[in-house]
Amino acid sequence: MIIFALATLIFILIIIGILEYQIHQVVLSKLPNRVHVNGSRGKSSVVRLIAAGLRAGGFRTLAKVTGTSPRVIDLNGYDRIIHRLRSPSIGEQLRLLRNFSKQNPDYIVVECMAVMPEYQWVSEHKMLKSDIGVITNVRMDHVDEMGYTMEEITKSLSNTVPKNGKIITTKCPTSYLIQEKSNKSNSEYFEVSGDTVNQDMMKDFPYLEHNENISLALEVCKQAGVDKKIALEGMINATPDPGALQIMNIDGKDKKNHFINAFAANDPQSTFQIFKLLKNRTNQNHIAIFLNSRSDRRYRTTQMYELVLNKIKPHLFIVRGDDLPKLDKFEHTQNCEIIIYPESTTPEELINYLISLSGEYIMGIGNMVGWGEEFILKLKQAKIND
Repeated sequence: MIIFALATLIFILIIIGILEYQIHQVVLSKLPNRVHVNGSRGKSSVVRLIAAGLRAGGFRTLAKVTGTSPRVIDLNGYDRIIHRLRSPSIGEQLRLLRNFSKQNPDYIVVECMAVMPEYQWVSEHKMLKSDIGVITNVRMDHVDEMGYTMEEITKSLSNTVPKNGKIITTKCPTSYLIQEKSNKSNSEYFEVSGDTVNQDMMKDFPYLEHNENISLALEVCKQAGVDKKIALEGMINATPDPGALQIMNIDGKDKKNHFINAFAANDPQSTFQIFKLLKNRTNQNHIAIFLNSRSDRRYRTTQMYELVLNKIKPHLFIVRGDDLPKLDKFEHTQNCEIIIYPESTTPEELINYLISLSGEYIMGIGNMVGWGEEFILKLKQAKIND
């Protein structure tokens, strides 16, 4: 009797699985052009840029981002926040695709929400089956899930290279692995450079954006047949991601100060790229650094110390945290004023210190979750418009 019941249950589950698969194929048939964006950094920004460019080109476009704050971008370019009652799952993505299919879009642009290599593969080859894949970049991030070398991480991200489609990425030392995967998948390979985007193109953006992100988005729009000028205009007018690099003006002792939220970068390589971007856009040689550390991520804090004191070499380094690395391990400490605040410091106390400065550009790096989110919220309340 038990065996019969189990066999019946298994049979029912198989039937349900077959029906789910068939329903999903119908859903995909109603989504004629699908773009899947993966990578270590900048996925949400690239999704937004692509969707804005396609929309400007006259395509009905829906998008979904999962970055700083998960949300859907509707046909008119407006954000719709996703309120989750539980952790993100594959089921969420399937429900989203069904919802998208009912709106008859020309294009959908979806950020890969998977981190584990096998889930990345499922996300592409079982769920989305994209026409155009994008891998924004490869960074030493999520190493516990994707591997401890650039080669391993690249191979993991390459799980979203589509079959018989197109893959667009940026050049890096391991991008040849993405090209090899695209050849095996019978997909066209496109490699872009940030050099194709000049300063004249960047100056109209209301926030700091990476050249590479814009290059990737422009290439996707080009493949869709959208004129470069039209696509770029759409991107400039798009709503930026909540984690976008916007400069906030705040009061100062004699001159106003400027704060740049770069907490979302989270790894040394991306953080250094943002620093160089900020330096170029502002023509400032003296940029102060504020590091919000976590006591349970000492290894990451040490990495950030190495970046700040050995490469960035600021005149002012502000740190919030306990159990910090010894300063004698690092080079640039003689000519750098280092201010340490304990972990018990409140956002208001830190903001009061920033307001006591005069004419500084301060770049915030490190951890965003918890205290960092509250700090940015309070800082936005304290910002001035002029």
